[in-house]
Amino acid sequence: MNLKKIAFTACCFLLSVCALASDLSEKLQSPDYVLLIRHTLAPGVGDPTGYTLEDCKTQRNLSAEGRQQAVVVGQWLRKQGVTTADVHSSAWCRCKDTAELLHFSGFKVAPALASFFDEMHLAKARTQALEQFIAERVKTKGNKALILVTHHVNIHAFMGENIASGDMVLAKVDAQGKMTSYQVIPRPNATQR
Repeated sequence: MNLKKIAFTACCFLLSVCALASDLSEKLQSPDYVLLIRHTLAPGVGDPTGYTLEDCKTQRNLSAEGRQQAVVVGQWLRKQGVTTADVHSSAWCRCKDTAELLHFSGFKVAPALASFFDEMHLAKARTQALEQFIAERVKTKGNKALILVTHHVNIHAFMGENIASGDMVLAKVDAQGKMTSYQVIPRPNATQR
């Protein structure tokens, strides 16, 4: 009897994983969805005083664990059926490194994804810029997934919820780039690749 329960539970789990795989990739091929990713683990908060975007050594950067997390996220996405992506990143090195380590065919830096951690009064304006960027990109992305690698503050302002490093947000958006609903996808660990 216990063996039947275990087998049934395993089947249910596999079916839910398969459903998520096809569901995620299908949604991301449409112009109605975008995937936001908080950069992976970069220990600390904010950036050191005097940092510059031109010099990664002056910024808070991904740890070795954070670099591995980014690789695992990219592998997990491909396992879910996301094989092509239009990837954009904040100009901060921890976001650019996360975007690069996802191992899609490159990425572009987008000012709309820039952190406003040091200028919280810009939250509303930056969120509007993000919405406008999303509205423009979903029209031209074709069937590629639109993946945006950004910061905690940007994601929180956009969706109103805190997420952990490397977590993802599958956001359904309207024609103006405003979020109408979302699903948080926890960062996969190495055993979930």
